[in-house]
Amino acid sequence: MASLGSALKHAVTSATNDTKIADLQQNTHDLEKSTGLTTEHGLKASNTDDWLKVIDGHTGPSLLEDEIAREKIHHFDHERIPERVVHARGAGAHGYFKVFDNRASKYTFAPVLTDSSRSTPVFVRFSTVAGSKGSADTVRDVRGFAIKFYTEEGNWDLVGNDIPVFFIQDAIKFPDIIHAVKPEPNTEVPQGQSAHNNFWDFVGLQPESAHMVMWVMSDRGIPRSFRMMQGFGVNTFTLINDKGERHFVKFHLIPELGVHSLVWDEALKIGGQDPDFHRKDLYEAIDNGCHPKWTFAIQVIDESRENDFDFDILDATKLWPEELVPLQSIGELVLNRNVDEFFPETEQVAFCTSHIVPGIGFSDDPLLQGRNFSYLDTQISRLGFNWEQIPINRPVCPVMNHHRGGQHQQRIIPGSINYWPNRRGWGPPQAPSEGGYTEYAQKVTGVKKRGRAPKFQEHFNQAQLFFNSLTPYEKSHLISAISFELSHCDDPEVYRKYTEILNQIDFSLATTIAKNINGIVPEEPGRPNHGERSATLSQLYYAPKDPTIASRRIAVVVADGVNTAEVKGVQAALKSAKALTFIIGPRRGKINPEGETMSVGGLAEGLVADHHWEGQRSTLFDAVFIPSGAKHAQALATNGRAIHWVREAFGHCKAIGAIGEGIAVVQEVLGDVPHLKFASDLTSDEVVTSYGVVSMGKYGPSSAMVDAFALAPGEKGFASNFGYQISKHRCYERESDGLTARVAF
Repeated sequence: MASLGSALKHAVTSATNDTKIADLQQNTHDLEKSTGLTTEHGLKASNTDDWLKVIDGHTGPSLLEDEIAREKIHHFDHERIPERVVHARGAGAHGYFKVFDNRASKYTFAPVLTDSSRSTPVFVRFSTVAGSKGSADTVRDVRGFAIKFYTEEGNWDLVGNDIPVFFIQDAIKFPDIIHAVKPEPNTEVPQGQSAHNNFWDFVGLQPESAHMVMWVMSDRGIPRSFRMMQGFGVNTFTLINDKGERHFVKFHLIPELGVHSLVWDEALKIGGQDPDFHRKDLYEAIDNGCHPKWTFAIQVIDESRENDFDFDILDATKLWPEELVPLQSIGELVLNRNVDEFFPETEQVAFCTSHIVPGIGFSDDPLLQGRNFSYLDTQISRLGFNWEQIPINRPVCPVMNHHRGGQHQQRIIPGSINYWPNRRGWGPPQAPSEGGYTEYAQKVTGVKKRGRAPKFQEHFNQAQLFFNSLTPYEKSHLISAISFELSHCDDPEVYRKYTEILNQIDFSLATTIAKNINGIVPEEPGRPNHGERSATLSQLYYAPKDPTIASRRIAVVVADGVNTAEVKGVQAALKSAKALTFIIGPRRGKINPEGETMSVGGLAEGLVADHHWEGQRSTLFDAVFIPSGAKHAQALATNGRAIHWVREAFGHCKAIGAIGEGIAVVQEVLGDVPHLKFASDLTSDEVVTSYGVVSMGKYGPSSAMVDAFALAPGEKGFASNFGYQISKHRCYERESDGLTARVAF
């Protein structure tokens, strides 16, 4: 009976399921069996790759009448509520922007860029692009770098990224690239990464993305922190001076701390150990007085020189090489205040590329033209028509217009007048002489059609330039990254296709990756490598002029019996350079000191661990220091987790410091690694540095004296030498010389 009952129950359930499946079938459309693309009202679409624009040998403005483009982007903008479709996961802070002088006045009359007496308030939001709000900070991705300048003439929004180029040339393709990089619709996998079939299928069929792919797969895709990223406006804007002359412009931000990245193994681990790593880092730095700072620079091309280059300056997949168009530094951006509450500030802040001020204008950049439509539409979808009245978005200058009603309307305007012209003459337009915005009188000629200008057809020269300009270790990381990503693609058509794209960039690059992933190994180069390089494309170019460890996180790994006075002496020296030190011990709390300790500068004894060995990992710090103390060293050398701290930090090319008996711990862990040298005399205060490992026998007053001066290599001064190695960010020679390959981490 039980078996009969089960059978009947199964039959009823199956019938119910079949009925529901049949019900759903009327809403199910088989893409494979479709005859082709149409609009929502059934119009057959002949081209959804190019916005309708004016073309006459060069690119003119995109036309609002393009119903197909507007429908495509309009629908895309409203696909998610209320979370952002892209850039959902972010962190923000307040600060200010100030120009050095009026050197930019020959290009623009915008006071925000020319008036050095002003200090313009800003809010900056950093973000990842692909993941949802719940994704991790350290995934390989583009990072958003959006700035809201609250100027006296209105809000200016510079909506940029940490990479100077983009995947696509025309905004009409934006829904496609984002759909491709987002989780696949049938599985909702993967979250927050591009290692899947759809992304690589798209970029393999869209060669214009090759340049951007190279940037994202390089170390730029996994930044060490938001504070160590460059910022780029990406699009080509224009500047207008008081003579009515127009110049094309690109905006740049260069970090004071240099441009630094994680290593891939580290990024993967941090994603699980502390998925909020970047937002914590930003808050911690500002909270400790290490205010992030960037130099604000511009690249400017006179309107008469628009066609003087072998690429189209309006093509967002191309950068302007600094050798051809030098950077001009005009100001600085500083972040000095954390938000008070995340949601009303960081979550509700909204940016629009169309928000500009007098003296700044748009170009015919096809990506920018579409962004100007899309961003406003998106903010209306997320926050309502009155989103600009939300406090974080509200301008600091007076606002008055005849807009009324709408969700979340905040303004109360008495009276019967809500239109112009009106009998009272209230709220009239303002003339240019009174600061009213006026568009540049650009002459437009050409044929109205879908297409792209001739120079938009070349896709690989700058991808080659970028690859050629990388250091050997940067090239190695890029090869490993693409190999990792394509290894996650299980459709041979996808990963084999992309090796053909890579062969258009560099033969050795394509050959190595094809062998790694079973792709199509090329027999000859797809095209010659032009061999050109640009020093400014390597991260090494942006090393700070003076070594700095400001805001760097240094782990001091200890156990009971540690020389606490020595720890405090080194801590004081590192703190004077604005580094942050954290005691990592066998437990969180008091650490029992060595029986007899020397005193450095009369510092008091006693040490409290901030975290225990299992509570934090080396991945969350920039360097590791093992102090002296016989009992303490013995405990570390026999503990697997403490051993892994040293081994992993070494594998990630981080600076490692050791004093006295602490040297034996490092030697025990790295004993099989060739070429490493250590201090051998435990009574000497001479420093030995080898592949970023800094050791010294005894820390005493003479070393403390040297440490009080500057970060520099030398025979004396442990903290000075250790800090100098930290300031280099990584010792990549370990990797290039094969030392890291000898260590399991």
